[in-house]
Amino acid sequence: MLSSDRGTVESCVQKLIMAVTGDETAATADMPAYQLRTPTTTLPQGVVMAASPGTLHSPQQMAEEATRKRELRLMKNREAAKECRRRKKEYIQCLESRVAVLEVQNKKLIEELETLKHISSSKTD
Repeated sequence: MLSSDRGTVESCVQKLIMAVTGDETAATADMPAYQLRTPTTTLPQGVVMAASPGTLHSPQQMAEEATRKRELRLMKNREAAKECRRRKKEYIQCLESRVAVLEVQNKKLIEELETLKHISSSKTD
C-alpha cells in the first residue's frame, strides 16, 4: 500500500471524528476532565456526525444511524476505488513505457545480430 493511500484514509477519518483531548488542570482525583474540540477541517457537505450507540432510543434514530454509516462506507469506498483506478493507470503507463524501451532494445539487438551474421558469413567465404 502506498503511503498516500494511508494518508487519504487517515484524512477521511480525521474529517469525520471529533478529537477528544485531556485537560489535566480541571481533573478531580483519578478522573480527568475532557473537552470536545471541533476538527480543524470541515466535513464534506451532507455528512453528519454519528451519535454514540448508547444515545439511540427510537427505531427511527437507529435507522438514521444505519443510513449515516452506509453513506460513510460508500464515501470511503468511492475514495478507495478512485485511488485504485489512479494506481492502475500509473502502473499501465509504466508498463507501456517499459515495452517501448524493450522494443527499441530488441530492434538494436536484432540489427547487431544481422551485422554479426553478415561479418561471419563473409569470413567463411
